[in-house]
Amino acid sequence: MTGGPVTDLQEQIGALILGDYDDAGTLTAADHLALVARAGAAEQASQQLQHRAVAAARSAGVSWAALGRELGMTRQAVQQRFGARPDEQAPGSRERWLGPVTAFDELPELELAGRLGWRTIGVDMLRHRMLQTDTQWEHRRVLWTRPSSHYETDGWEVGSRSFPWLYLVRDLHRAPETSPK
Repeated sequence: MTGGPVTDLQEQIGALILGDYDDAGTLTAADHLALVARAGAAEQASQQLQHRAVAAARSAGVSWAALGRELGMTRQAVQQRFGARPDEQAPGSRERWLGPVTAFDELPELELAGRLGWRTIGVDMLRHRMLQTDTQWEHRRVLWTRPSSHYETDGWEVGSRSFPWLYLVRDLHRAPETSPK
């Protein structure tokens, strides 16, 4: 990337963080603290986006060396920073990740997982966080165009939000099927 777009992006992010503050000279201590909190939230969101972008690039076959060159890091440094999955659960846990899945194949995968008693509780890049339960679950993906309360009818509840999607789940009140061999 060249210097121009990064500077423009920094200005856009700065404008979002500053919001309606026109004159920094009139900010109170509470205003400053609010700006610090907004900047922290922006940094956290940016880090999450970067992790997701790296995961997507790796899924597309981009090498650690190429990612390192793009980020100004060594291959080893970028692999250490982005390669670990500290959130993986131990075998036997009632939580696991389902994936990699895409918008094209995730619904059949979620349908199978739901019949086996797994429900979505979170979404990350190309994968779903699943919770094992004692009942079967139906999964549905909708565009997030309305308040989530609109969809919470007929037993549906929000399993997870991942803009622009809402992932809805509904308990079918049936025992899970046994795992296919």
